[in-house]
Amino acid sequence: MSTVRNTNDGTDAAPRLRVDLNMGGLSDLPAWSAGPVGVDPRTTLRAIKAAGYAGIQGGDIVLARELGLGCTGGGRINQPGEVAALAAQWKQTGYDAATVHVGWGHESDAEIDALVHAVLAASTREDIPIYIELHRATITQDTWRTVQMVERHPGIRFNADFSHWYSGLEMPYGNWEEKLAFLQPVFDRVGFLHGRCGNSSHMQVALNHPSMTEALEHFRDLWTRSFAGFLRAARPGDYICFAPELLSHAINYAQTFRHSDGTLTEASDRWLDAQRLGEIARECFASAQKASIQG
Repeated sequence: MSTVRNTNDGTDAAPRLRVDLNMGGLSDLPAWSAGPVGVDPRTTLRAIKAAGYAGIQGGDIVLARELGLGCTGGGRINQPGEVAALAAQWKQTGYDAATVHVGWGHESDAEIDALVHAVLAASTREDIPIYIELHRATITQDTWRTVQMVERHPGIRFNADFSHWYSGLEMPYGNWEEKLAFLQPVFDRVGFLHGRCGNSSHMQVALNHPSMTEALEHFRDLWTRSFAGFLRAARPGDYICFAPELLSHAINYAQTFRHSDGTLTEASDRWLDAQRLGEIARECFASAQKASIQG
């Protein structure tokens, strides 16, 4: 049975965390953002590297490699027959790994199985990690079906964007610890993470919003458990990417507020929030490492 491998740099280095930036987070940045606004691609990537990121998701892979940045890809798969060509393209382009939205969420178990089988087979054939994303409006849109999916396909690996579950399934409503225990099979199979945090009703919220005090602790828990799952099975050279993905108000992600003059503006600087999420991810990885050593 095929198993999606971890992303690996070909060295004997200890398993590590790589903090990248999803390039979608730069779309429509307000003029007042501290990030690279209105500059050319080379200047943008230099700013990303200077901010401490080790890679990007999306963007110009040739320029990224020239500047010493890693690069991962992404896409959507609606039918099993679409996977092979995409995987071959990602491999030929030279991406380190790819994350995918799979299906629309209305598929039967048999249709899900066909999609997952195609992803696993293509990932193995092309020798490129393909991580199925936890995302609304896909086959992983709810926790129950995702855990059942793992039981049928233990070789599956995920890109964990927990914001879709945390807000979409209102995860804080009910027994939090019980839900975490139920999701252990998922934590054990996370190979990539999209960094986004929301509260119980909104999936992308400014980190300084009062509702985020509790939510951030929950996300720390989710991310630390995912890193621990990665470390339990990781081999020398393996690394796990954490890519903040804070998207624009133009596609209804970033929240906005209205000024007295009637204009709308985003509630926070996504560039700075993304950097803070990277810092939190590093803290979570360190906690997972410490627990792994002590355990």
